[in-house]
Amino acid sequence: MNLATPASLIQTGASVAERPVVLRDVPGVDRVLTEGALDFIGALQARFGQKLNALMVARERRQERFDAGRLPDYLEETTDIRRGIWQVAPVPEILQDRRVEITGPVDRKTMIAALNSGAKVFMADFEDATSPRFDILIAGQVNIIDYRDGRLSFDDPKTGREYRLSDETALMMVRPRGLHMQEANVMQGGYPVSAALFDFGLHIFHNGVSLAERGQGPFYYLPKIQNHDEARFWNQVFLFAQDYLGIAPGTIKATVLIETLTAAFEMDEIIWELRDHIAGLNCGRWDYIFSYIKTLRAHPGYVLPDRAQVTMDRAFLATYVARLIKVCHRRGIHAMGGVAPQIPEGDDPVANAEALAGFRLDKEREVRAGHDGTWVTHPDLVPVAMEVFDAELHGPNQIRRQRQEWRIEPEMLLKPHTGTITEEGVRTNISVAMEYLAAWLSGRGAVPIHHLLEDAATAEISRAQLWQWIRHGAQVQTGSGERSLTRDWLAELIQAEIVAVLGRIGPGGFHRGHYAPAARILQEAAGAEVLPDFITTPAYAVLNALD
Repeated sequence: MNLATPASLIQTGASVAERPVVLRDVPGVDRVLTEGALDFIGALQARFGQKLNALMVARERRQERFDAGRLPDYLEETTDIRRGIWQVAPVPEILQDRRVEITGPVDRKTMIAALNSGAKVFMADFEDATSPRFDILIAGQVNIIDYRDGRLSFDDPKTGREYRLSDETALMMVRPRGLHMQEANVMQGGYPVSAALFDFGLHIFHNGVSLAERGQGPFYYLPKIQNHDEARFWNQVFLFAQDYLGIAPGTIKATVLIETLTAAFEMDEIIWELRDHIAGLNCGRWDYIFSYIKTLRAHPGYVLPDRAQVTMDRAFLATYVARLIKVCHRRGIHAMGGVAPQIPEGDDPVANAEALAGFRLDKEREVRAGHDGTWVTHPDLVPVAMEVFDAELHGPNQIRRQRQEWRIEPEMLLKPHTGTITEEGVRTNISVAMEYLAAWLSGRGAVPIHHLLEDAATAEISRAQLWQWIRHGAQVQTGSGERSLTRDWLAELIQAEIVAVLGRIGPGGFHRGHYAPAARILQEAAGAEVLPDFITTPAYAVLNALD
């Protein structure tokens, strides 16, 4: 097929899109950033860059209104869409059974293990589970191309073990980075290109036609969408990409992660905008908690307790789950559950049994609530989740199980959890955020910390809670009573964590592990006057300066 750039598709105003400039040379660039691929990225950026900028400005204006006292609510102007009787375009047969999906970063070893895990779907994650170091991103695209060509393998130089694909593998979906991020190593017109368009564009350019011909995609997960305008943006991107590459309209299917508070009020509208390209919604629980804190940051009545007490079975999280299932089934698409944090503890039978028991309870809650499938993060958890869903489902999904009896008022989606804020919770948040940021700066995006698998979303919750508790003068329970969390006390606790890390790994490990910039980023974000939108934004500037 001829993938030359159609001139009619890369006009922006009166000028033709220039080919983006690549600022860094890493292994695989010659295979991934070909002239044709760069022309396509340039076309996407030229067509959609200004629209994306406008959406980001709209996010800022919306947050200003919330900071001034408004609360999220259903939109009056889209009442007809919410009340209307309609369903989306048919979801392909290959996407009907999504009982267990496994997610993970895009390195070869992880990808092979996930594809061989027995899960129905593997989500190759360029977002929260991947540190966006340029060599890692390009290697991930190479790995997906090799998977397309049947050449994905890995020989571990440390163990000598050979990793090969099984005859039957999971269906692959891809999650690009969020709309707010930029790819600093590729520039067009003097500005970095959109990271979301970069990740999506490279994947569909190299793999879209092949996947479409085989009836296996291309399929995507869309992260951190805040409203239906952003869903409309992605729909326009899909239409453009399909036209550019000669893929039939409607071939792309996407699942939208509902992981922002404002999106929870616009689920019907988001589905409507993507009605020819949507296959489901997913409960992105950790980012959703973070978004709740961020959106309501100026409101003292919505302060949350320790993260361990913010559970899915009550308050705003239980209502969010109920609404997602209700809306999805009414519109004829999958309602996907999210990830549980537990991971297997292979060298500790007692801890392993506790982790698996907690994991099983979480999955039983999901399937009984009405979810059609769920996420796991480790191959050993696939059979456990599959057993739970097999026991409850009488078919590949339960979309026909309608939930129209649930009436969900706006205040139900805002109801905070009750509970306590403890010194242990404060220290845990500091430890999780600092450990994760250090790992992220070292090139690891999914990290086991304190027997739980943490990614960027849980680090965001941790630092946002610290900020919220300082901002609203929250009382912290200590061994000797209560005290307010202040910036000075936070600094003392961060230093105590630094001392603990130094004692564990020494100055050399501390330096090599990038703990110093991690601690600085955490302290600046948690102690800021205004809560920063994303901690990964300042962290990315540090990451990109590291060689």
